[in-house]
Amino acid sequence: MTQFKEIHRLLQKLLEAKQESFRQKRQPLNAPTDTGVYIIYDPKDRVAHVGRSVRGKNGLHQRLKNHLQANSSFTNNYLKGHGSKLRNGYKYQYLVIQDPRKRALVEALAIGTLCPLHLGLGNTDQ
Repeated sequence: MTQFKEIHRLLQKLLEAKQESFRQKRQPLNAPTDTGVYIIYDPKDRVAHVGRSVRGKNGLHQRLKNHLQANSSFTNNYLKGHGSKLRNGYKYQYLVIQDPRKRALVEALAIGTLCPLHLGLGNTDQ
């Protein structure tokens, strides 16, 4: 399988992954500590953000937790520093991808294909 086809196949797998809700305070996130790519949807089911975990330490779990704690450009810019808004109807889905190059390529393809609101091209009014 060519790399082009494999990256498209991985994006399709990501889009077919189960959507999870951001849990309420003091409830653990349902995300692995492996590295991967994720999509965050707003309460209207629009793609708000696409991202990836870059380093292995606590992987996807830590990256999604960072968004909840407003430790990311997404929450600081798009949610005006209020990561807790994610607990109000936002959902996420993820795909574990260990290979750093494939992770970067799937993230880039997802951003280019889905045009998340966080790019600044959409309406960010909440």
